[in-house]
Amino acid sequence: MNRGEQGISDTGTPYADLSPDTVLCALESAGFSPDGSMLALNSYENRVYQIGIEDNPPLVAKFYRPLRWSDAAILEEHAFSLSLAKEEIPVVAPLVSSTGETLHRYQGYRFSLFPRQGGRWPELDNLDNLTWIGRFLGRIHLLGTTRKFAHRPSMNPKEICRESSAFLLQNGFIPLELETSYRQLSMELQMMIESAFDQVPSCRWICLHGDCHPGNILWTDLGPHFVDIDDCRMGPAIQDLWMLLSGDHRDMALQFSYLRDGYEMFCELDLREVALIEPLRTLRMIHYAAWIARRWNDPAFPAAFPWFNSIQYWQEHLSQLEQQKSVLQQSPLPVY
Repeated sequence: MNRGEQGISDTGTPYADLSPDTVLCALESAGFSPDGSMLALNSYENRVYQIGIEDNPPLVAKFYRPLRWSDAAILEEHAFSLSLAKEEIPVVAPLVSSTGETLHRYQGYRFSLFPRQGGRWPELDNLDNLTWIGRFLGRIHLLGTTRKFAHRPSMNPKEICRESSAFLLQNGFIPLELETSYRQLSMELQMMIESAFDQVPSCRWICLHGDCHPGNILWTDLGPHFVDIDDCRMGPAIQDLWMLLSGDHRDMALQFSYLRDGYEMFCELDLREVALIEPLRTLRMIHYAAWIARRWNDPAFPAAFPWFNSIQYWQEHLSQLEQQKSVLQQSPLPVY
């Protein structure tokens, strides 16, 4: 894990001192005049608020989880977002202060400010919308091929899988009666995931959005715009495409064809990466469980995920991973 600003623990209750008054005073320290109105927005990893500003449109303030990212990693994310916005790609980039700053500090917390951008989830059953999204993803990736991240993580399957499963096992999250089954299954899946990546060794790794699921795409009458680039990283292009696919193989193959049509107007896609879709899905399933577990001492997580860490949850989790094991043994998604 990249270490950020010291002084606030990333365990327990890292936001215990982030009161409404602290949030409003933080904005004042950045040169704004809050009108006192505040709305907490849906975010677990960070704390995000819509703040009313006197005689101006509201702003969105994101307070970064302490110690998750280094300052350099956050600033690298900001630079990527601003570069995309400069190319008129619809991303929500941080505001730049009069002194050129995008990352602010107040009482030990680090925060950034963004323009408020409304929208709704995209209707992905409309295949034309997938083509539209694909065009912008192609443009994002075209720019992503021109640089490399120096301070942000890469999509390392060995590291993600091993560290995630090890954390769950070593910290007592897996029930004792399921521990042997989980240990064996996670090792088998790890080998299958690594083997899949080894079979496309020369695929190009680029700067990605990194977490491009439908909830991070907002839709208006003007089309899509991309939000929350907090997880941007180096990886294969398919990482930003596969989470937009759903249904059975036939459904996903059709959706992929429309997404690809838009994408390849701007950026060539290495079709060998299609074989990484299910390995990446499996990796995300393992990582997601570990992500919740790592944050379990944060009071927001038990409140948001009350079903987590029960025997029923882990039984269902193992069942889903067993199903993924079968999927990984099947042929990749057909490409039309």
